[in-house]
Amino acid sequence: MPSTPPRTTPAYIKFLLIPWLLIAPALHAADLQALVDQTHALFKDVKEGANANYIPILDEVPSELFGVAITLADGSTYVAGDVDYIFSIQSVAKPFTMALVMDAQGPGAVREKIGVEPTGMPFNSIIAIELNKQRAINPLVNAGAIAAVSMIDARSEKDRWNTILRGYSDFAGQKLHLMKDVYKSEAETNFRNRAIANQLFAYDRLYSDPMEAVTVYTKQGTVGVSARILAMMGATLANGGTNPKTGVRVIKTDHVPEVLAVMLMAGFYDESGDWAYTAGLPAKTGVGGGIVAVIPGQMAIAAFSPRVNEAGNSVRALRAIQHISKSLSASIFLPK
Repeated sequence: MPSTPPRTTPAYIKFLLIPWLLIAPALHAADLQALVDQTHALFKDVKEGANANYIPILDEVPSELFGVAITLADGSTYVAGDVDYIFSIQSVAKPFTMALVMDAQGPGAVREKIGVEPTGMPFNSIIAIELNKQRAINPLVNAGAIAAVSMIDARSEKDRWNTILRGYSDFAGQKLHLMKDVYKSEAETNFRNRAIANQLFAYDRLYSDPMEAVTVYTKQGTVGVSARILAMMGATLANGGTNPKTGVRVIKTDHVPEVLAVMLMAGFYDESGDWAYTAGLPAKTGVGGGIVAVIPGQMAIAAFSPRVNEAGNSVRALRAIQHISKSLSASIFLPK
């Protein structure tokens, strides 16, 4: 019988078999680009999920869009797919507002005035406010995120909004903008969030005028980003609060661990436990289809695709980041 020729191992597979921290000092651009390309190819044909059509305008986003991006803590970026398509940031905005509040008032203020516990309930739950004495619970569900907006030090609605937008732009290393059509669509249908704000205000757990807080909260979720931009925003957290592209310090390094802790516990809403179990990374997702995950001190991984599951998490994006995390042995729970 003819002998079987020896099987060769592709370069990127050899790369994936090496424990992450052992190769971190000697990462090669070609290896990371190969991983991003492979990840995009693996999941681009996934058809599961559907656009979040309860926000009417999100149903108009082309469902087949899919982009994957990695940005290292030194600013180097590796991308594949639709990484420059601008979409609304939605709830991926929440940890960045939390970070701005924390930087101005300290982590104790977030813990005392909002809370840091997961709710175990849907992100827009009103019942969760009634069942928990802290009411808002954490800054990554709607109630806590609206409360976080109300904690921004501001003299007016305009001042509050400009502070948040300026902060997001610093995280991104470029000027970001409101997507006016998305904001209009959401502002016309955000009755539940108005109810949440009024409920918090009645319990003395909102710290500005309720309608002002809801208006700015709605605006922050309709800031336009891309997978490439999200990766840079996450890399700012990975780099200890300093944007790796501009060198601007956005938040103090000492506050980054608290931000990442809340992202790990509540960033995937009521799928957060499963996410920690399978990916092991601090991350935040949004119903617009974007997800950003952070490997502290190393990099951020971002992905975008509009089809979301019942929990509101992008199916392609979450699978892409899970794959990259496993490929790099990047889970924060692995022995290093």
